[in-house]
Amino acid sequence: QVRLGESGGGLVQAGGSLRLSCTASGRTFSTYTMGWFRQSPGKERGFVAAIGGSGRTTDYADSVKGRFTISRDNAKNTVSLQMNSLKPEDTAVYYCAAVYGTLLFMDSGSYDYWGQGTQVTVSS
Repeated sequence: QVRLGESGGGLVQAGGSLRLSCTASGRTFSTYTMGWFRQSPGKERGFVAAIGGSGRTTDYADSVKGRFTISRDNAKNTVSLQMNSLKPEDTAVYYCAAVYGTLLFMDSGSYDYWGQGTQVTVSS
């Protein structure tokens, strides 16, 4: 069982930056692939980024490549999402997710554990 909790959301102007963090419970954090997803009203939850257990492998949605960076600190059981050059279309609830293993997944159905989400609002 893994419990996840996100923090760091808020309101920011277009072009600004935010850093989201997700803290996980448990002692085997490094054995989980971690992902970030987002969902805005009326839309399905969509993939943002994923990172493998060692931190050496990452994947990003095309819409955030070059602007967002995912990283993890296995000693602190945390995964972060640095978001730069934010756009109004980045406005959503952002969720942290975890799945056991080494593969990176872009589909939300592959992840077993989810946080409660944190709101990110980008004003124009």
